[in-house]
Amino acid sequence: MSDRSLRGMRLGAQSLESEAGVEPAARQRVEYRTEDGEQVFVTFSVEADVPATWTSKTGKEAFLVSGEKPAETEGKPVRTHWDMLRERRSLEELEETYKIQLNKLRASRGEEVDA
Repeated sequence: MSDRSLRGMRLGAQSLESEAGVEPAARQRVEYRTEDGEQVFVTFSVEADVPATWTSKTGKEAFLVSGEKPAETEGKPVRTHWDMLRERRSLEELEETYKIQLNKLRASRGEEVDA
């Protein structure tokens, strides 16, 4: 049985097909630039729709160099968790809940609890 084993082969690690005659997909390199001048280059397929903005690795918004700055849309502001919480509870209720939870935490740690 050992004479049938594939010695010296890394099964699954390498493809046994050659790359002869294979052409990669056509690509385009697009340049974006942030407000402070940082350049960002992104490679897209030629067939892909290129977005007008791109978020750089530093988290800044970069704009397409060859295009116009996109017009800002006047939409509803994003509702945060705090906004949704404030719709259900008043500040007094939240303060009371905070004190109760803080006392539970202190009690579990064996610290002095406020009355």
